[in-house]
Amino acid sequence: MRKSILFLILLFGSSSFLSAQNQADTTQTLQLKEVVISANRQPVKLKNNPGALSLVTPKTLSLMPKSIGADEALRLVPGVRIDNQHDGERVHISIRGQGILTENGLRGIGVILDGIPVNDPSGFAPDLYDVDWATVKKIEVVRGPAAGLYGGASAAGILNITTENGGPKPVGGEISQSLGSNGFLKSLLQVGGTKNNINYRVSFSHTKGNGYREHQAFWGNNLYEKVHFTPSGKLTITQIVAHTDYFQQNPEGLTRDQLNNPRQANPDANPFNEYQKTRRNTIGLHGKYRFNRYQDLQVTTYLHAWNYKETSNRAAEYDDITNPGASIQYNLHLTTGTMKHELSLGSDWQNQQIRTFKFESKANPNRVESIDETNLETANVLANERVYQRSLGLFAFYKMTAGKFTLIANLRHDAITNQLTDKLAAPDTATTSKNFSQVSLRTGISYSFSDAFTLYANWSQGFMPPSTEELASNPTGYSGFNTHLIPATSNSYELGARGFIGKKVDYEITGFIMYTKNDFFRFKQSGRGNQEVFYGNAGNSKRFGIEAFLAWNIVKNLTWQTAYTFADYKYTSATIDPVYTDTSYVLTTPPAPGQYLPNSPKHQLYSELVYNYNRFVFSFATNFQSEWAIYTDAKAYNNELDPALYQNWQKGFTLFNIRAAYHFHLCKARGEFSFFVRNLTNRTYMAFTEPDPDGNAYQPGPGREFFWNVSFKF
Repeated sequence: MRKSILFLILLFGSSSFLSAQNQADTTQTLQLKEVVISANRQPVKLKNNPGALSLVTPKTLSLMPKSIGADEALRLVPGVRIDNQHDGERVHISIRGQGILTENGLRGIGVILDGIPVNDPSGFAPDLYDVDWATVKKIEVVRGPAAGLYGGASAAGILNITTENGGPKPVGGEISQSLGSNGFLKSLLQVGGTKNNINYRVSFSHTKGNGYREHQAFWGNNLYEKVHFTPSGKLTITQIVAHTDYFQQNPEGLTRDQLNNPRQANPDANPFNEYQKTRRNTIGLHGKYRFNRYQDLQVTTYLHAWNYKETSNRAAEYDDITNPGASIQYNLHLTTGTMKHELSLGSDWQNQQIRTFKFESKANPNRVESIDETNLETANVLANERVYQRSLGLFAFYKMTAGKFTLIANLRHDAITNQLTDKLAAPDTATTSKNFSQVSLRTGISYSFSDAFTLYANWSQGFMPPSTEELASNPTGYSGFNTHLIPATSNSYELGARGFIGKKVDYEITGFIMYTKNDFFRFKQSGRGNQEVFYGNAGNSKRFGIEAFLAWNIVKNLTWQTAYTFADYKYTSATIDPVYTDTSYVLTTPPAPGQYLPNSPKHQLYSELVYNYNRFVFSFATNFQSEWAIYTDAKAYNNELDPALYQNWQKGFTLFNIRAAYHFHLCKARGEFSFFVRNLTNRTYMAFTEPDPDGNAYQPGPGREFFWNVSFKF
């Protein structure tokens, strides 16, 4: 930490001196105050948005070293915690501590890709494999509860991801090739263009790597087609077709006594060949019709159809999933005197059907490690079930602007039904149901005293129903729902400011406090294997935090961006449901009041300095995280268990990264060659931890890594 602070002090001092010597134009013109964001379901200028929001720009995206993970794209977004699980694209993401306990996928974070929702009816986003980060144009990140906008899918916030369109020429494109440490390879080909009233883009990428640990190999194929059609001045249609095929071996976490060799896999991972495999197809249509300047209608319809397989040391699970959905939104635009009014009314609908089979796994101690999908399982069927889910959301949104003042307010009602049929059970006990409903509100105001200072305040509610994964993880059997789970609800209060000082500075700082009822925790059940995780309601929690972002064009060709997060997240009351203290099957003691939420460092800092010189681009970045708590288990948290296996506090780390790029022209093509070094000092550190009752909590991070990329745009 001292090295990081010293570096920032030296940087600030030297840059201030340079600034006094050179007041020339900056290399990156900051015009973000004119940017219109759409994550709020109604367009609003970023400058006037009455709530915390981060915009990831093309400039930030262009500096990604591998362009395969959300951790690269969202590195400069405060309030967001990202754990890259296995050096591939499988990640954990939480916003303000919401979603930190999820074993797979994203909880309570609404993910929208080119207008198509990724979340299922329970609000669960299974992964981000459909996103090829090398083709992303911008990302809008709403931080904080936004259930009033998108229901249970946005109890923590929203990722609104927009990919590139085709270029202005009839035919253009890009070819890119990346290589790196640990067998990393990514190949990308995309073609696009504009012809009359049609804009199109088609991309295909192939990614693979061995990972930095044993049994950590991955590969993926991503095909994405996007067509934007404007048949008239009143109608616009966007059509999406996507195919994802992704395979990732799972080395699992390590215990403390296994950390002497952090590159090893957990002893269970290899003989059982533990992995996840996803094969998904998506089609979607998003259209907007403008009746006149006062009224328009937006309609979205889509279908996700996919197969998922996960193997563990206890069971091999096969899922066949069909997830159709649609939304409709009517918008009314009125002006009365100096005031402008926007009113939206609409509905979101989703349906999901899951066919699940689980077979008992067995180990082969003589298994030879290989990058394939063969696994070991018996004919013993542990589960044969069908899950049917449906969600219906009705919403109203109002925005009023009057000069420098902006007001937003939205109201939403959600109804979610979940039904599971156990094909192995007797007819009279075969079906279980869990239904949830909630009304959520959100309101905010902002006042722009000047371009340099806009003050905003926001009150919002979060609604996080148990996700598909959490419900289907039943501690009392291999099939059926966990019927003890109930939704978590939140109330959050924000106060913040943002501003744009000429073309030199862009900043935002937000303070928030959030109260959550019936927050979640994770536990395990005896005899179910160390890969099966279960969930319970822990009681209540309180989150207090400060999020800050600064982008500064210091002098000509020199830019500095930094994001800082202060997080104080604690459980405030214990669970009252006695089932979670039943020692006959639960291996975890629920968290006690005063415990910090796991995997939530009190301090996070990412800082990046970029210098342009002729055709060269150089960047230097530092990533600091302070210590964090590992366990929700009260006994493990308080060091009452075997110290050889359990130690609650994990030390933080500081990493340094460097990147150099050269831009060139070859015939009529524009090219770039780049070189990146991650973890420059080869620091040994823990990437993240999980509150694992078996002690398999530790996920070591990689040492020094090197990556090369060459790309051509034509």
